[in-house]
Amino acid sequence: MPPDQAYVYILASSFKHLYTGVTTRLQHRVEEHKTGINPRAHTTRYKINKLVYYECFESINQAIARETEIKGWLRIRKIRLIVASNPTWRDLSLDWNKPIDPFDESKMRQPETF
Repeated sequence: MPPDQAYVYILASSFKHLYTGVTTRLQHRVEEHKTGINPRAHTTRYKINKLVYYECFESINQAIARETEIKGWLRIRKIRLIVASNPTWRDLSLDWNKPIDPFDESKMRQPETF
């Protein structure tokens, strides 16, 4: 049975080296990059392990087509894509598996009355 979702992702190093990939298991795949599971891999050798961009698709074929499109772009266009949604190049995987604070209604701003 095919997976329900597929992802195109872009990783970056501290020096802004980029890597574009595709997967059906984003969290697992990013973890593999972060741990350097394959010491000879390009991402391991250049310490490309910050998830700075990703897109979700309904099928792996759609994700592969998008990955191929992005890989054909000039570097500046990839940077513009990243900056449009993540201007600080924050590692988007940092919040995975962290608890979410419960909603606190008392912190809601009350409407002003005149």
